[in-house]
Amino acid sequence: MQKFVMLFLFSPSKDLDMKSEAPIPSESIPALWAQAWPIVELMKRKKPKALMSLMDISEKLAIENVNRYSVMSDKFQEDNSKPAIFAFSGDVYRGLDIKQLPETAQKYCIQHLRILSGLYGVLRPLDAIQAYRLEMGVSLKVGRKKNLVAYWSDLIHNTIQEEINSNQFQALINLSSQEYFQVLENKKFNVPLIHIHFREQRNGKLQFVSFNAKKARGLMLRFASTTDAKKKEDLLKFDLESYRFETTVSDENNWYFTR
Repeated sequence: MQKFVMLFLFSPSKDLDMKSEAPIPSESIPALWAQAWPIVELMKRKKPKALMSLMDISEKLAIENVNRYSVMSDKFQEDNSKPAIFAFSGDVYRGLDIKQLPETAQKYCIQHLRILSGLYGVLRPLDAIQAYRLEMGVSLKVGRKKNLVAYWSDLIHNTIQEEINSNQFQALINLSSQEYFQVLENKKFNVPLIHIHFREQRNGKLQFVSFNAKKARGLMLRFASTTDAKKKEDLLKFDLESYRFETTVSDENNWYFTR
């Protein structure tokens, strides 16, 4: 069996591109779609005012998402869905820019990436998704679970651990945001877990700059895919857009890259 070595975790993005044609068709539906459907049914009953309060969004965005959930189907078809990796279009995905990668690098991303999601739980890159908005940090009660983190925690952990076991991954590389990784915060995996951090040197201090950090997460996977990174230590060579590994603030499980 082929060893894929590293499994990378991304957050999804609020920005979606559901209109442009995907260069690779969907290969599957989300592994936890059956568990996601009760959330869809909850969201289908929400009115705009309820979504404005739940998600802290404008009336315009609330209406858009009420409409999205109203037409969401339990069936994935070409006209209502798109592969996750090509549907998400936020800063992380602009950093990755998968459409511009050579075929071998695209295959690397497809094999090595999983995306955490408030609605779908966890996604493979070519899983079909329908347009949605639902952040992991939203306080949505699902059955007896007080929020999405509580609902998804065991399900996502078990799914990722199965991926690690079946593909013989040897390290888990966290490139997701804290909002999404909290679903796995207290979980244990049978491989090393590395959290990747990006910081900027400003006025003599290391600062977190959200936009740059999000883009850099995508750049990290881009680097791994184009260099065919074989082991976690290969990531220490990451140097895109002037980032460098910073030994003075890094430790075994937290790797910092600064510029």
